[in-house]
Amino acid sequence: MKIRNIEGLSARDLQREVNKGSRFIYYVFTVSLLFITFKRNSDVYLVRINEKTMFKALPYTMISALLGWWGIPYGPRVTLDSIRTNLRGGKDVTDDVMATVAGYMLYEETQRKT
Repeated sequence: MKIRNIEGLSARDLQREVNKGSRFIYYVFTVSLLFITFKRNSDVYLVRINEKTMFKALPYTMISALLGWWGIPYGPRVTLDSIRTNLRGGKDVTDDVMATVAGYMLYEETQRKT
């Protein structure tokens, strides 16, 4: 899974951003092809405290609104679920990402000591 908006930030910078209130969010989208419905996740985005999630969610919500309804029988239900998730601000995975960042920081410390 790729994380967007973290270019040039170190693990410590990411920790500082999260301490300030930034979050890691992904959005969902649905695409249906008659008898097949796919629900997929976007990349993870670093959403800083002063940024609105709606602007990042809009493309994924539009994909679902245009292409998600057409699957039988699950398309409409899964599409509504995707749109609802995005309108609520996406899925917050900050704890998961920061657990990985903490592990990386611990790894860096042990490498410096050896």
